[in-house]
Amino acid sequence: MTSRRAFLKGGGLALFGIGFGGVPSFLARAADSFKQAGPYKKNKIIVCIFQRGAMDGLMAVTPFTDTFLKEARPTLFMSAAKSASGKSLIDLDGRFGLHPSMNAFEPLFREKRLAIVHGIGSPNNTRSHFDAQDYMESGTPFNKGTSSGWLNRASGLLGHDASPFRAVSLTSAMPRSFYGDNPALAISNLQDFSIQMKGNPLAANTAAKSFEDLYDQTTSSLLSKTGKESFEAIKMLQKTNVRNYTPANNAIYPSSALGNSLKQIAQLIKMDVGLEVAFAESGGWDTHFNQGTENGIFARNVQDLSESITAFWADLSAYQDQVTVMTMTEFGRTVKQNGTNGTDHGRASCNFILGNDVNGGIVHGNMKPLSVDNLEDGRDLAVTTDFRAVFSEVAGKHLNISNTSGLFPDWKGTPIGVMRS
Repeated sequence: MTSRRAFLKGGGLALFGIGFGGVPSFLARAADSFKQAGPYKKNKIIVCIFQRGAMDGLMAVTPFTDTFLKEARPTLFMSAAKSASGKSLIDLDGRFGLHPSMNAFEPLFREKRLAIVHGIGSPNNTRSHFDAQDYMESGTPFNKGTSSGWLNRASGLLGHDASPFRAVSLTSAMPRSFYGDNPALAISNLQDFSIQMKGNPLAANTAAKSFEDLYDQTTSSLLSKTGKESFEAIKMLQKTNVRNYTPANNAIYPSSALGNSLKQIAQLIKMDVGLEVAFAESGGWDTHFNQGTENGIFARNVQDLSESITAFWADLSAYQDQVTVMTMTEFGRTVKQNGTNGTDHGRASCNFILGNDVNGGIVHGNMKPLSVDNLEDGRDLAVTTDFRAVFSEVAGKHLNISNTSGLFPDWKGTPIGVMRS
């Protein structure tokens, strides 16, 4: 007989929006059988955003004084010199310039709440999107067989009782980062839910079976562990008017997938339901063709990223001390532009960390001049900061996890100082 662990693989349920039909009645009835816990005490929260497709860090945060980069990108290079169009790079420190479409980030950088790490990446030199994302989310860049994700391990190392909403991904499917034995939820829409049966052997023919039929085939003990947390989560959301949420401080979220995800994460934080690890994602970063400069696909993507994050930050208001936001991307792009005005798969990129306990106002990392002899394989920005150095420091310091070796079991390095002591 199929075990309930097959039904709730990896300790987590993926929940996704089903339009406006509401919560299935059998789930609502099950939820009603539990007492609602909370409100939970205000814990620290980490929000991770995965930029899938590999962001060109050299265009997001450009070393504009580097003549080698200018030569390698005759039509893609941008300058910090003032232009008539007003679309020049934003000079951060005399060496690095922020893309003009990320101007929403400038005040946070000047206030020393936003830090940037350049030259960050994986020690594994794969240029496969799938493999690089898998390695980064598992946190073991040379072990493809790791069953858990690093954020799931982080959740398990927090050292106190968990709410059903401890670990939530605002995605339609459970991200690799959340795989593991600790409970997690994947939710694409807080308004309406259903159980996602993907991967459940009982549901080989889900179209012919109702959720009640599938549920009846499990044992009643399903409710005792992961099922209980999931039903409690549903019950909590049923008691909240998430549909008519109004952001604080007149924060305006972009009408994008990322903007919508971060707005819903803000709702969960303000509901005090015990959220501690949140995940969202942004797509479209694979810029092989017509990447653009001040306009184009890249400009639109970085505008969405920066405006979504800054709206989220403004919306949090009094909750800002609790939250740190960190971005990640699987790798960067080639230093030299290609023949179709784009950039190909590279190695290192940059990431952004926002929070009141961040050592901000600094572009961290070690980037040498981009001459061919300094490039990895003669073509790419070299990885000078292992992503685990940053991820372990941010999670360890902000979430107060002392055993960061449990986060990244193969990591023996040291922090780089992106968090305040």
